[in-house]
Amino acid sequence: MLGRLKELTELNGVSGNEKAVRKYIRTHCEAIADEMRTDTMGNLIVHKKGDGRKIMICAHMDEVGMMVRAIKEDGLLAYSAAGIDPRVVCGKRVAIGPDKIDGVIGTKAIHLQSKSEFMAAYKHNQMYIDIGAKDKADAERSVKVGDYVAFTTKFEEFGEGLMKAKALDDRVGCCIVMDLLKNSYDCDLYAVFTVQEELGLRGATSAVYTVKPDLALILEGTTANDTAKTKGHQWVTRVGKGAALSFMDGGTITRPQMLDELKACADDNGISWQLRQGNRGGTDAGIIHKSVGGVVTGGISLPCRYIHSPVSIASISDFENCYKLADRFLAEKRFEKVLTALGK
Repeated sequence: MLGRLKELTELNGVSGNEKAVRKYIRTHCEAIADEMRTDTMGNLIVHKKGDGRKIMICAHMDEVGMMVRAIKEDGLLAYSAAGIDPRVVCGKRVAIGPDKIDGVIGTKAIHLQSKSEFMAAYKHNQMYIDIGAKDKADAERSVKVGDYVAFTTKFEEFGEGLMKAKALDDRVGCCIVMDLLKNSYDCDLYAVFTVQEELGLRGATSAVYTVKPDLALILEGTTANDTAKTKGHQWVTRVGKGAALSFMDGGTITRPQMLDELKACADDNGISWQLRQGNRGGTDAGIIHKSVGGVVTGGISLPCRYIHSPVSIASISDFENCYKLADRFLAEKRFEKVLTALGK
């Protein structure tokens, strides 16, 4: 799966411009899908027909990024960003627009900053993108207002069993869902690759009404905070400690029956797992679980350090364990136990 994950993470798919990711997934799923469609929002819905429960497995295609909002007279680009800490972007390389024009995010050099400027973190509106243009007219030959801006980080394996890349949130989920689609499960399976999750779960808001599932399983990247000076209760998740299961986040409280069955499935199959301890942030589950009269929803997440930044770090074994848990949950029809326990 790592080869596919490398290809997925190196595609650019900033929220609202997921076209390249969607095309890649569609191309690789054509041979195994019974039906496939792209809805008005841009969600890709892949259907493998089967008898029994209607199960939705879901991952979002978009990544955090930026958009050009103005071209200045000196040729520098002003940009807008969502979901990105401005403290992590200065000096980073980016690609702008469909032609992937090279750029660097810059701001005033440390030598020129006043004491008050040095003591305060720069905001996005105090930084700019430099594409090497000599003036506005020169810049306008290469880029335009409204162009999407993505980081250019390449996928690499490093350290002991680790990987680093941009867009692990949530190309890891996309990669896992694509591999799950290769298998046969005793259910009516819908794989949904959503858009604009990072802007407020927008794609999932419409997709859930198209599918109307009995149960949904979300595959995601999530926060790992196992870094220096962080105490155990602040970890959220830890890299290398297994697939992360969430009982609560900023948008969802998981039904106990769902969480218990995911835990039991992992334990019965010798799959490493951990509880996601934080309650901030959220996933597509936040909208799916309260739609269509309510959908039983659970999530399996990959712990990622430095999420929503130009480069995240995750464990390869955690990635494999996320896949194994999702596969066993579906293959062993654990969803049936959950739904039966809830009287459905």
